[in-house]
Amino acid sequence: MANHFIRNIMFHSHIRLRFLHSSVPPSPTTPTASSSFTVEFLVNSCGLSFKSALSVSNKFQLNDKTPQKPQSVLQFLKSHHFSDTHVAQLIVKRPQVLNCRIHNNLKPKFDYLVKIGFEGELLPHIILSNSEIIGTSLGSRIKPSVQFLRLFLDSDEKFMTVVKRSSWLLTNKCKVLLQQNVDVLIKEGVPAHVVERFLILQPRSIFQNPEKLINAVNFVKNLGFETTDKMFIHAFRVMIQMSESTWKNKIEVMKSMGFSEEDILKAFKRCPQCLSYSEDNIRKTLHFYFNTMKLESQTIIVNPNLLGYSIEKRVRPRYHVLKVLESKKRIKGMKGCNHLVISEKKFREKYIDQFIDEVPGLLEFYLGIKEDKSSVFDGEEVIQVLRGFGALCLFLQVISNTLKIGF
Repeated sequence: MANHFIRNIMFHSHIRLRFLHSSVPPSPTTPTASSSFTVEFLVNSCGLSFKSALSVSNKFQLNDKTPQKPQSVLQFLKSHHFSDTHVAQLIVKRPQVLNCRIHNNLKPKFDYLVKIGFEGELLPHIILSNSEIIGTSLGSRIKPSVQFLRLFLDSDEKFMTVVKRSSWLLTNKCKVLLQQNVDVLIKEGVPAHVVERFLILQPRSIFQNPEKLINAVNFVKNLGFETTDKMFIHAFRVMIQMSESTWKNKIEVMKSMGFSEEDILKAFKRCPQCLSYSEDNIRKTLHFYFNTMKLESQTIIVNPNLLGYSIEKRVRPRYHVLKVLESKKRIKGMKGCNHLVISEKKFREKYIDQFIDEVPGLLEFYLGIKEDKSSVFDGEEVIQVLRGFGALCLFLQVISNTLKIGF
């Protein structure tokens, strides 16, 4: 009680010092004395920081004559698995919730969301991921959207997966546009189960102008993809996000790096995602593979997923570790790209853990390059840096053995 009393005194004193006895008119970002109740409520009852409360109060005001209304909203939220953190996050996103009617607005929506599967902790999760639910009509928007989605998703599990991943579907006018575009896709020969996969993986890909959908479908077909092909959906997802001119520019970038158009299409058919990256990124990635690692272009064609690997976080650190092992004759040399393709766990087991005692400092060296984006080592520099790590590890080990303490 004493702490709460002191906190309130300090709060009101702070308000007075900032807003009373001032001859300077309040700026748009400075609350007036009339907003002190809103700020106080947001800080003391909702858990917002003073700065956040000031920001919210510039756009939203509570009526100090009916303080029981926002208090009842808070109690309602907390009775539906909203933690203090959830409450604060929701207020920042949508402060209007504090003025909502519980029985005519919040309760019907919450009850419906629980009914369709968003129970327990899932309820605040879905509300926070799309706070528009609070201000959207349940009868004319949310329910029709749910009913429409269930027509195409044949299980509760699929429905929940889609909505958790794309909660905006609940408040979007999906019944009109989505129905139109689904009809377009099916008319163009896309099977219903593929349309379902679109909804699960990337629903925004079919929230497009119908003409754009038709062009993308036909473009992918002309590249040799059948609509029943499992890769069709991935190729379509890439093409719907780029214009024809962007596609041509990326083809030209690949050609400038030594690929034929036939090779490029082979790579695209194996991994459509390989051409979803920016032209600059494709150019820089290929430059490292060709000029530093000396990979053959055919290696890229057979493994087009290489274009999606981060040079800084994955490729360069692994490359330098293998260069060290090669220089110390622990491996015979790098051939192909198996060391890039394998998982992080397998790479560590095969190329670091196995040599951890023979090459002191190898792990620290590897992690150091992964963390430092500016690290670019070549040749003798790699060996010198590693020697530094090895010397340090050896020094610490000697001290540990001498003093019988652990480092």
